[in-house]
Formats: sequence, structure tokens, C-alpha cells
Amino acid sequence: MNTVIRKAEKRDVSSIRKLIVELAEFEKAGDQVKITERQLEEDGFGESAFYQAFVAECDGQLVGFSLSFVRYSTWRGKMLYMEDLYVTESHRGQSIGSALLEKQLDYAKESGINFLCFQVLDWNQPAISFYKKYDVTYDPEWINGIIPVR
Repeated sequence: MNTVIRKAEKRDVSSIRKLIVELAEFEKAGDQVKITERQLEEDGFGESAFYQAFVAECDGQLVGFSLSFVRYSTWRGKMLYMEDLYVTESHRGQSIGSALLEKQLDYAKESGINFLCFQVLDWNQPAISFYKKYDVTYDPEWINGIIPVR
């Protein structure tokens, strides 16, 4: 199989959304996906893109993606926050996840960003082990919070 890692394009939005739903189902939260294709298109490919994404394309089909955006740390400056990195189950174990992560790290380096941060579910042992190859530091002190804006 021939797999290509490339920057996502507008034409990929429908497939990316399907992968997002697949990821949410894997994380036991399939009913929580509220994002639409239109919103993904506007937010990633509009005049002021909020995120960038890379996709893994195998024989004309998207089999993985990684999506990130720049955030700012008052302690460290610009950081690349990788919201998701996902590869379909049938294509795992083929270094596609590593290639997507390397693409994000290259993007960070080219953008003058020194850190990539992300979250991983505490029960997702394969992902936790995967990231250990990259000299990751897990922080057990911080609790994530989300406040809805009304």
C-alpha cells in the first residue's frame, strides 16, 4: 500500500469529519461530535484559518489525520497544540501515526515553535506507549477544564 502524508485540503473535509466521528466512537463519545463539515471547512480553510491538518492518504482513501493549532503559553511562548492524531484501526501498525506526528513536529519547527502539546486518555495505553518514543513528559498535576460560552 502506498501511503502519502500531506497537508489537508478543502476537498478532505468530509473524510476528516468521518475520521473525527470514528475517533469519538473509539473514545466512547460518538454522540458528542457536534462539528459540521461546513464549520470544519470555514475554520480550517477560510480567510482566517484556526487550525491546520495533515492527512494520511492510502490508495486514494484518507486513513488518518492530525489536527493542530497554535496556542500561547505565558511560560514558554508559542506552542503547537495537537488536538487529534488518529489512524483507522485497519491501518495501525504501519508507522502512519508516526509519520503524521513527524509532520506536525516539522510544522512546529518551521513555524518557530519549540513545543508540541496534546492530551491522551488515561486508559489509552497504546497511545501512551506510542508517544513515549518522542521523549514526552506527562503531567499528572493539571486537571483539564472546559467552560461553555453562552
